[in-house]
Amino acid sequence: MLYQIVSLVFELVVGFLSGACLLRLYMQYQRIPMGQRSGNPLGQFIFALTDWIVLPFRRVLPAVGRIDSASLMAAYLLELAEFGALWLLAGARGGLFAVPVLAAFGVLRMAVTGMTGLVIVYAILSWVPARSAVTQLLDRLVAPLLQPIRRVLPLVGGIDLSPLLLLLVLQIVVIVLGSLQATALGIF
Repeated sequence: MLYQIVSLVFELVVGFLSGACLLRLYMQYQRIPMGQRSGNPLGQFIFALTDWIVLPFRRVLPAVGRIDSASLMAAYLLELAEFGALWLLAGARGGLFAVPVLAAFGVLRMAVTGMTGLVIVYAILSWVPARSAVTQLLDRLVAPLLQPIRRVLPLVGGIDLSPLLLLLVLQIVVIVLGSLQATALGIF
């Protein structure tokens, strides 16, 4: 029971922080202004939440093209710390080499889960005809993934079903990741 409680707390805290690091990475990849003068309150929140772990890595890890490798490394190390702590809490049984693999799959799963959440919020807010900073931000985050689907899938009765199809694809990715993780862990 204690393991389950600690696991839940770790999953929530680390998931929130690593998700923020991944969102920071994605927002920077999409070149969304995030500074104080940008008027983007989410960007300021993400900076405040992740600067403590991302900025030290930025000194030694340069960006690779548009990819902020410091944010990616921060998300990975947070996941690695979570799985390492849970491995120790479980009595350090099993292969230690599985912990980095679990952390890598944790980052991938967090990215897919985060995008799923963004698509759901985007779809719900699209029903309300209000243009705010939040809806514009969500549009910039989700639209690049919806555009290829929209080219193929026409509107059905004036309704855009591309978010639904994207959610289906993201769920398939989760299933594939689960299968790949089980296969990878079978090696260790």
